[in-house]
Amino acid sequence: MPFQLSPGSEYDVDLDTTEYLEDHVRTPDRWILNFGPQHPATHTTLRLVLELDGERVARCTPHIGYLHSGFEKLGEHHDYNQYVCTVSRMDYMSPISNDVAWHLAVEKLLGIGSTPRATVVRTIMSELGRIQNHLLCVGAAALDLGAFTGFLYGFNEREFIYDIVEYVSGQRYHPDWTRVGGAWRDLPDDEVFRRMVKSFLDERLPKALKDLETLLNRNRIFVDRLQGVGQISREDAIAWSLSGPIARASGVRRDVRKSDPYLCYRDDWDGEGAEAVAFSVPISNDGDSLARYMVRCEEIRQSAEIIRQLIDRIPGGPMNVSVDAKAGTPDKGDVYGSIEGTIQLFELHMHNRGWDAPIGECYHAVETANGELGYHLVSGGGRCAWRARTRPPCFLNYQVFPKLIEGHQLADVVAVLGSLNVIAAELDR
Repeated sequence: MPFQLSPGSEYDVDLDTTEYLEDHVRTPDRWILNFGPQHPATHTTLRLVLELDGERVARCTPHIGYLHSGFEKLGEHHDYNQYVCTVSRMDYMSPISNDVAWHLAVEKLLGIGSTPRATVVRTIMSELGRIQNHLLCVGAAALDLGAFTGFLYGFNEREFIYDIVEYVSGQRYHPDWTRVGGAWRDLPDDEVFRRMVKSFLDERLPKALKDLETLLNRNRIFVDRLQGVGQISREDAIAWSLSGPIARASGVRRDVRKSDPYLCYRDDWDGEGAEAVAFSVPISNDGDSLARYMVRCEEIRQSAEIIRQLIDRIPGGPMNVSVDAKAGTPDKGDVYGSIEGTIQLFELHMHNRGWDAPIGECYHAVETANGELGYHLVSGGGRCAWRARTRPPCFLNYQVFPKLIEGHQLADVVAVLGSLNVIAAELDR
């Protein structure tokens, strides 16, 4: 704790009686402040109960549970394709990443893989989702500290990623694009897709990132507000199970794309000996809010480099697995041109049919913009999961907030909270 606080025992904000206050040291200068759930700097529906000692935060109790979404329960009633409409709403800043993560877990449960074409396009879209998420996070970090121009630099470029997502999936905000064994439709045109992605990577993104870093990286106000604020050590980051940029900013050298590779991050992803994409994992040892900002900026560059390695290597062939696999949605040509494709399409959509899932369980994780996103599936053999448990990065990252903020000033709350990039839909599931 960076500052010496006046003594006091912990308040229990969940009790309805005041018996816990009998032995509380009387500190007349302390008072309770509710920060959120309706506050613009929370960016979401979360609540912080702050015990203040003057301008210092003596204690902080984070609260969740203001969405009442029931996402995980819906996974027990929606089939393996329907549930993608739910998971894309858990992280609404980069929903395409959630789509890919969910169906990779389902395909692991069913024992099938994706085609080389689907593998490459999924990797590209996942990295675009990472850039999309980081642009809003670093832009909002500037906005919370009063730099509205920095927010516009990051936010405006996200619209061009939305253009790409809309072109691929047909939907702009919640794409719901992936399906078991592939996607709901193939790319409308490879050349148009390639041209849109290259235009964004080569023309728009470098300028936006340069403008953002020129404005913020040596800005005295921005640096003073973030440097040394909300620090956490490497040992504590591991003990709190942190992941993503928050953990890597504290020196934790872990990235799921490296430690447990999937898609094009692993060798032989096409079955013909293709090498994994090459990229670096940004690491910092400072562990403060400024380091988390710096790590995210560098991850944007690394994601762009990954996409550049793949954009001219999109294989031909089908997007979905073959009809013989009895798992993927058949292409329109198979539906209209063969009786097998027609039968499979109807059986996958009939309430009393669906997938012949094995009885068992599996866990699969991917590296999203905020850290490790995993799904633990338990199958009873039906068309829906018996249990669909989510391991969201924001839920675990949010728990450490009291440790990061206690002892700092009230004005630092928005700075530290913005560096965590908390998504409320991942808290209350």
